[in-house]
Amino acid sequence: MKSIGKYFMFLGSLFVNRESFRTYVKLILDESILIGVKSIFIVVIVSTFIGAVTAVQTAFNLVSPLIANYVIGLIVRDMTILELAPTITAIVFAGKVGSNIAGGLGTMRITEQIDALEVMGINASSYLVLPKVIASMLMYPLLVILACFLCIYGGYLAGTLTNAVTGEEYIYGIRFGFNEFTISFMLVKSVVFAFLVSSISAYKGFFTKGGALEVGIASTSAVTNSCIAILLADYLLAQLLL
Repeated sequence: MKSIGKYFMFLGSLFVNRESFRTYVKLILDESILIGVKSIFIVVIVSTFIGAVTAVQTAFNLVSPLIANYVIGLIVRDMTILELAPTITAIVFAGKVGSNIAGGLGTMRITEQIDALEVMGINASSYLVLPKVIASMLMYPLLVILACFLCIYGGYLAGTLTNAVTGEEYIYGIRFGFNEFTISFMLVKSVVFAFLVSSISAYKGFFTKGGALEVGIASTSAVTNSCIAILLADYLLAQLLL
């Protein structure tokens, strides 16, 4: 409970004694490149192969002649939009971006750079952390949209190349019984996950104590706690919105 209370107090400090709007615009743009653009490669690789594996395994389990082949596309679509694209990508996002945020802030803490900012009268938490949180909430939904497309396309390639399903059947399955709300649900989850990963990782890094060993521990703890928070939020959002 003490850690949870300290975390919420840390979130409150992000909005106190802020810098000028122009300063935050530049910082957010820089963080967006680090967080979003440099995460595209790993998202492309993971999402494409997840879609391909999902299509192949679905085709392997559809042994009944009563089930049409277009169901493969339908299952890949629903699994991708509801779970694979936002949640699995969030785990990868936590491993790459979360550990980077925690490690960077932890290094700044043990080298007393954060203390130097506070001595100059700058709110270090707002100046260093708020741009990271905003950039994550802006860029991660875009990464999820990209992952969603590539996951479905990876399923299409795997299904057609292995002759498990024709292209027409797969596309028909994608279109069959589509519920537009699932896209909104996916984007809501992506914004929440981005906030949790960036804020928890920043919290762990910002309050690092010790030396280089503790920076590594903080990075590991940031990824672990972010993954747990993602799974809990995933369940709660499913209960509330579906």
